[in-house]
Amino acid sequence: MTLIDQADTPRQGEELDVQAVEAFMKKQIPTLQGSCRIRQFPGGASNLTYLVEFDQESFVLRRPPFGTKAKSAHDMGREFRVMQKLKPVYPYVPRMIASCDDESVLGAPFYIMERLVGFIPRADLPAELGFGPGQHRAICLEFIDKLVELHRVDYQKAGLADLGKPDGYVTRQVEGWSQRYLAARTDNVPDFAGVRQWLHEHKPDQIRTCVIHNDYRFDNIVFDPNEPTRAIGVLDWEMATLGDPLMDLGNSLAYWVEAGDDPLMQKMRRQPTHLPGMLTRAEIVELYRQKMDLPPVNFTWYRVYGLFRLAVIAQQIYYRFAAGQTQDQRFAQFHVMVTHLERLSLSAIKG
Repeated sequence: MTLIDQADTPRQGEELDVQAVEAFMKKQIPTLQGSCRIRQFPGGASNLTYLVEFDQESFVLRRPPFGTKAKSAHDMGREFRVMQKLKPVYPYVPRMIASCDDESVLGAPFYIMERLVGFIPRADLPAELGFGPGQHRAICLEFIDKLVELHRVDYQKAGLADLGKPDGYVTRQVEGWSQRYLAARTDNVPDFAGVRQWLHEHKPDQIRTCVIHNDYRFDNIVFDPNEPTRAIGVLDWEMATLGDPLMDLGNSLAYWVEAGDDPLMQKMRRQPTHLPGMLTRAEIVELYRQKMDLPPVNFTWYRVYGLFRLAVIAQQIYYRFAAGQTQDQRFAQFHVMVTHLERLSLSAIKG
């Protein structure tokens, strides 16, 4: 296994028109030499990510999933513009190259950005890293530091004041995710009625407003293969907005599976957060609070919100699979995850 994140043959039903991509790229960058080659990165449960290679250069292409109807949930032009504006003030954003909203090219909007060459921590770290508890802790601290750095960006100076609507953010999120869940619900998952009601009745005041990533996970972070405890990039900005930083942290920790979590959670794990040296969720909350100079906070609401939001995302993906809009077998059992996330949410509410 190589440390560099690898792409492979595109999944069935997710192939791109190679000639169309080559023509578009050579129009944008006339100096490109050779024929275009396209492979697909292994992530991409939402927007799809491809490696586009020429003789001397390589790039990354992002497009919405095939079969999607909700363009507002996969606004490629918005994602491109957000990353363009963030790059000068948050250097971990890849350099943006070109955006295309002409759907006649690939059947959907897409954009091209630079490829950050590095490794992305997924469910299991590459064995050749030889990491022990000390290095596990180091990448965990790097994970927290890069989130804090993002939350400290002056969004007004960065020209991002129009990124979202801070007023009423907490209420809009609870109501919006509730509506999205009900719209995507299938008959083999619970209705989350108790969780949705509790979130609505216990909404906290927004602690402050900042740029939030909204999908900040280890598998959206690129680490330097030559200095593997140093982050060099943060990817997947499709849900970035202005909002509450503690809600962003709650979203991140919904994915954070600890060594002591139940067996089903361990099967759901997508990050190496169970390893010796990794901080617990509670330790992360406290360290983040200190770094952000926030007062002590009861994190239960943010924990439940993150779990519910993750359930909605998983259910939306499962709905596409159940409706035959994708053939990706990774999604076939997502309804089991959704059901378990309701149990975890109710357990957190009960303390």
